[in-house]
Amino acid sequence: MATGEKDEQYFEKRELKGGAAGWGLLMGLGVAYVISGDFSGWNYGIAYGGWLGLAIAFVLMGAMYACTVLGVAELSSAIPTTGAGYGFARRAFGPFGGFMTGLAVLVEDVCAPAAISTFIANYLDALGVVSGDAQHLLVVAACFAIFIALHIVGVGEALKVIMGITVVAAVALVAFVVGVAPSFQPSNLFDIAPAAGGSVALPFGVAGALAALPFGIWFFLGVEGVPLAAEEARDPRHDVPRGILGSMAVLVLSGLAVLFLAAGATGAEFMGSSTAPLVDALNVVGKPGLALFVNVAGLFGLVASFFSLIYAGSRQMFALSRAGYLPKALSVTGKRKTPAAALVTIGVIGFLLVVFMRDGDALIDMAVFGACVSYALMDLSHIVLRRREPQMERSYRTPGGAVTTGVGLVLACVAAVATFVTYTPSAVAALAVLAIGAVYFQAYARHHLVANAPEEEFAAMQAAQDELS
Repeated sequence: MATGEKDEQYFEKRELKGGAAGWGLLMGLGVAYVISGDFSGWNYGIAYGGWLGLAIAFVLMGAMYACTVLGVAELSSAIPTTGAGYGFARRAFGPFGGFMTGLAVLVEDVCAPAAISTFIANYLDALGVVSGDAQHLLVVAACFAIFIALHIVGVGEALKVIMGITVVAAVALVAFVVGVAPSFQPSNLFDIAPAAGGSVALPFGVAGALAALPFGIWFFLGVEGVPLAAEEARDPRHDVPRGILGSMAVLVLSGLAVLFLAAGATGAEFMGSSTAPLVDALNVVGKPGLALFVNVAGLFGLVASFFSLIYAGSRQMFALSRAGYLPKALSVTGKRKTPAAALVTIGVIGFLLVVFMRDGDALIDMAVFGACVSYALMDLSHIVLRRREPQMERSYRTPGGAVTTGVGLVLACVAAVATFVTYTPSAVAALAVLAIGAVYFQAYARHHLVANAPEEEFAAMQAAQDELS
């Protein structure tokens, strides 16, 4: 049972800065969440499923994201709060369902920037700037410290920095396309020798294609986080749907470009083991100068996603804390209306994950598992609310309705299972976090909820309407 917390000072200490972002900045934020996926990480899927296996993963996971994002766009227009996915599931399933959705989002938004920080170190290694584990960890620590400090300065400033960094990264992607396109050879996509039970098209068989699914997600991971900026948007009911749909369109185009051209220029076998795929592809085709530019500019893409996912994780933690699901101290905001405690907590956890795991691929798998669980719950929330609350005010409606999010739900469940095929220990670890969270909720959190937090009030209003009807 939620307990009311009527003291106005409670919420005065937990306010975000409203009106800081229009739909253009939100679209830039959506692209920034994901753009690092074009520079590193996706190519490891080739080592599991071959090029075609990864291409199938791109299509299936792209369809999952398209369906889920369309549902999220509708829900964000009806429930425009920082809680986003947690708020949607809270309305559909009650406090426990809301908390588990929010926790799954947190797993994604803590593990993904941790993974990206290792990719940043790899790119600096390729430039000859750092070498060895100790220096890599210093780079990771510096990333968390510097960019968390920038977030604490203010959301408007942070979002503008994110937009600028993302533009530089986009220029690097265009330079990559121009540099490798003349060297594209279709035969290079299928140069991996088939394993037992495999074929030229799918060298590791159907099982390999299934194992590649989590890497197809890496082309889109995080775009659903745009609604986390709802309370800081100028017109959340209209700007959030526009921002999330616009960013999805950009990401499909950029993902297709690197998927075809990187392996098509160098060979799938080579690309499957590259730590800096776009840079290595340009070097292979004899464009070292352009490779150097893309290496430097590519760091902006990694930084953009790192920077924006830290933002997303802090807002999800802020919302859960403000409503009492997590310790309330984590939602306190300072003079600049930024959740400093949540930002620092995200940074400390992320850095410790890198220290103890030292494996960006495993961290990707953990992030993907958390993401898939949250997508399934958000899709299910859309289906439930479409049926139970057809009268809910929505300024945007999902084409295809519940059928669309039903497809997203099925694909999210398949992708969640695939994470156990790819990296079983990391998927089990992520599942364990959710299990511990469920116990924590039952033992503590459900007794300390704040009834007049925004996400709780949305649910309470509906409960009151149900009683009157």
